[in-house]
Amino acid sequence: MPKISSSVASPLGRIKAYGLLAALLVLAGCSFAPTYEKPAMATPSAYKEAAPVSSQWKTAQPSEHFERGEWWLVFRDVALNDLERQATHANQNLKAAAARLKEARAMTQAVRAGLFPTLDAGFGPTRQKPSAASRGPSQGTGAPAQTLYRAQASVSYEVDLFGRVASTVDAAQADAQRSEALHRSVLLALQADVAQNYFALRQLDAESAVFDQAVALREQALKLAQRRYDEGDINELDVSRARAELATARSDAMTVRRLRATSEHSLAVLLGKAPADFAMPPSPIERVDFRVPPGLPSALLERRPDIAAAERAMAAANARIGIAKAAFFPSLTLTGSAGYESGSMGDLFKWSNRSFLLGPLAGTLLNLPILDGGLRKGNLANARAVYEEEAALYQQQVLTAFREVEDNLSDLRILDEQIAAQADAVSASARAAQVSRAQYREGAVNYLDVIDAERGVLQANRSMVQLQGVQAAATVNLIRALGGGWDEPARLAAAR
Repeated sequence: MPKISSSVASPLGRIKAYGLLAALLVLAGCSFAPTYEKPAMATPSAYKEAAPVSSQWKTAQPSEHFERGEWWLVFRDVALNDLERQATHANQNLKAAAARLKEARAMTQAVRAGLFPTLDAGFGPTRQKPSAASRGPSQGTGAPAQTLYRAQASVSYEVDLFGRVASTVDAAQADAQRSEALHRSVLLALQADVAQNYFALRQLDAESAVFDQAVALREQALKLAQRRYDEGDINELDVSRARAELATARSDAMTVRRLRATSEHSLAVLLGKAPADFAMPPSPIERVDFRVPPGLPSALLERRPDIAAAERAMAAANARIGIAKAAFFPSLTLTGSAGYESGSMGDLFKWSNRSFLLGPLAGTLLNLPILDGGLRKGNLANARAVYEEEAALYQQQVLTAFREVEDNLSDLRILDEQIAAQADAVSASARAAQVSRAQYREGAVNYLDVIDAERGVLQANRSMVQLQGVQAAATVNLIRALGGGWDEPARLAAAR
């Protein structure tokens, strides 16, 4: 005989149950999550430190066929392009970020399963001895033990009355989107680190070339001092000074080579390689001859992946407020099972042995929370506090992004003027060294004047090279601060 739960056994009971169920289903899909809105941020109309493009510089104009993420192509450096592609495919931190993104997407898929019913099927025997009271006879009448074979399917579905499941899905989707934005942020940071290490390596190559030239000049100066000493024009002091200057220049050159080796090792790790398997041929740095336009401050909120990640974290926290609120209201779970049961395996699938059960086998259909010692109230307060924290972090991230852009804009603007001034210093120091060497040959000045002039040349040339390295790094930092873009979002979208 078919089984049915006692709550729906009588006609009146069925009417009441169906009426209650219909009313609850009308409420299904209601959500208690607050209406999500991003905090209003006051954005300036333009960057304070943005300077008009100098006539000596050309504005970066990425080609339309370049992908938005391949911002390094504006440097038009084949070696850098190759390094960036290697890092994208082999960097271990990027692979870890990609794995975290897969984890978040898998979690979203698991949470979305709550929107659908679950269906299970099973088969197996059970050995049971029911009590006399459960079978109807009076107490004292025994019931024999029996073995029942069952083959049945069961279904369960939680009706999302107050949006708990929907809010859980919304939170999981926001978390997945946050992981995606963080993955893009890690990718952008990796690309910027590769470019900065590459330009640092080239800066050290340029410094090494400066010291090689200084060593060659010191060697010539030592030969000159030795010849004049042999001719009796000077004493041994000048020869010793020339020898000391040569040794100092060689030592400084070795320091630069040591720093270059360390920088090369760091670049190898970014590329996902062992330092022993990577070598970069020397290539002295050159001045970056373009300036990246920063665009409008309002566009920064759409470009930066870390800002997008902070915003998605805020959205997930908002959805979790809805989950905490839904816990105050009843939950409705529909369950049922149908199949066959028999005392013998051969008779299991006879039509007369069919059975079904509507309603939960254990527990209740509708669960209403009453007393929990303040657990749900505490969870709701916690969810609201987490949202407030994420909102504050989002606004702080936006302010930090504006600061980073302004910092790099000011760096580039001032570096433009500083490099021009340093070029004058290089030219003047080279002329002073040339004059001092000529006067020393004629005996008009002592060797200390020559040493001072040559030190000035070395320092001026080295400062120029270092400024060029700082300029390249600041350009990379600006592009990174802008989120890897250099034009308006509409143009970037069209360029994809």
